[in-house]
Amino acid sequence: MEKTVNPVSVEILGKSYTVACPAGEELFLRDSARRVDAEMRKIRDSGKIIGSERIAVIVALNLAYELLQSRRSEESGGSPNAARVDKLTRDIEAVLESYQSSD
Repeated sequence: MEKTVNPVSVEILGKSYTVACPAGEELFLRDSARRVDAEMRKIRDSGKIIGSERIAVIVALNLAYELLQSRRSEESGGSPNAARVDKLTRDIEAVLESYQSSD
């Protein structure tokens, strides 16, 4: 059985992106987009990195690092944090999809 996919519009750094999203996951996608937007704005506003492509890559790396830290902690006996790992995975996927959509 195939899962239904819906187009969902999100806005990151003032630019709209339409992203394919599994039915029922729209809220998670929008939350992920808000997180990516906030992280990108922080980096842009710091003035240290110029260009939305570079900012997107830095955000993706930061989120991936956060995800790996969480997984490492879980594997070494830290408290399970599966929901947070799932959210970070969605954040990373959203930023990568929005970056690919802008090409």
